[in-house]
Amino acid sequence: MDFTNSLKVFSGNASKSLTEGICRHLGIAPGEALVGRFCDAEIHMQIREHVRGHDVFIVNSTSPPVNDNLMELLMFCDAARRASADRITAVIPYFGYARQDRKDKPRVPITAKLVANLLTAAGADRVLTVDLHCGQIQGFFDIPVDHLAADVVFCEHLLKEGVQKDLIVVSPDMGSVARARSFAGRLGAPLAIVDKRRPKENVAEVMNIIGSVEGRHALMLDDLIDTGGTLVKAATAIIEQGAKSVRACATHPVFSGPALDLLEASVLEEILVCDSISLSERAAACPRIKSLSLAPLIGEAIHRIHKDQSVSSLFTV
Repeated sequence: MDFTNSLKVFSGNASKSLTEGICRHLGIAPGEALVGRFCDAEIHMQIREHVRGHDVFIVNSTSPPVNDNLMELLMFCDAARRASADRITAVIPYFGYARQDRKDKPRVPITAKLVANLLTAAGADRVLTVDLHCGQIQGFFDIPVDHLAADVVFCEHLLKEGVQKDLIVVSPDMGSVARARSFAGRLGAPLAIVDKRRPKENVAEVMNIIGSVEGRHALMLDDLIDTGGTLVKAATAIIEQGAKSVRACATHPVFSGPALDLLEASVLEEILVCDSISLSERAAACPRIKSLSLAPLIGEAIHRIHKDQSVSSLFTV
């Protein structure tokens, strides 16, 4: 792609590999910046090239360690604003704190809204993100938000690989039905739904499978895998209902706590994830886990934002 010097793409420590892929797609070099630590663990950073009047994109997932990566992103935005960048876009492949999107108990914060306020105060003019845990978080911002769907990446991979005969897409809960229905439509597959009850945080009890999975190859679709308990229990229930096999697509591989132990011992044959979060060495070595790159999708979105073109057309396969 032919760009003038007006486009600059920088990366925090959480998204260096992804940013390199984005820049390869755009045909530009990543921006030069230093992000380090003082002896007392305070973060210090410096943008090491001219950005005055430029269209600046700062890529950093707010994945674990969440607070460090969020602080890096905020400091990047502030530095670019003080250096007189023309426009600053915070590119957040994985938006941390997205599950704290409402007051579900007395005297608790709405932390996703707080993060939105912090990004705006730091100088971000717009946000580009992928598969928010709750789509309504877009409304927490008073600046434009471009919300990309990794379904496009999963569909392209599955269609290229060849859709399995007797495939059925399974929504992991009632809240994901609309996304799963659209995904199933793209693959020409029917839909089933896992009906579950969650007695407490990070614990899910599968109650029923709505729809017949007997004799079919099930493909579960979710936005993230955290501890893995929900996914593993749902996969077991699907097999118990007579499915031939179970695979999963989940955009964000958080993989906290016992996740890898649970996934490795599960009935899941394959787990497709994206590189919104860099995999640990153990996760990368797991033969069941395959990571697909978001770089072409995000890179094309950056290109279109920079050129003031439509981003919504990226949502079609």
